[in-house]
Amino acid sequence: MVMKVGDLMPPVPGMGGGAAAGPAAGAKDFASFVKEAATNAVDTMHHGETLSKQGIAGKAELNDVVAAVNDAELTLQTVTTLRDKLVTAYQEILRMPI
Repeated sequence: MVMKVGDLMPPVPGMGGGAAAGPAAGAKDFASFVKEAATNAVDTMHHGETLSKQGIAGKAELNDVVAAVNDAELTLQTVTTLRDKLVTAYQEILRMPI
C-alpha cells in the first residue's frame, strides 16, 4: 500500500524535495535567459543588415538575403510584442491599490 503520494512519483529536479531548493544544476535563471534572448535578437538584426548590404553590393545570394531579412523582421516583431506586453503589465501593476 502507498503511504505517501510522493512515493508514486519520481523526484522532479528544481521542484524541491532535494538538497537544493534553487534551480537545477545547469539551469539558467530568468535574467540570464532574457540577456541571451536579447543578444540573439541583436545578432539576428545585425546579420540581416549585413546580408542586405552584401545583397545590394551583389556579393550575396538573393535567397540568403531574403531569409535573413525575414528572420530580422520576425525578430523585430517579437521584440516589439514583448515590449508592449511588458509595458502593459507594468501599467497594470501601477493601477493596483496599495
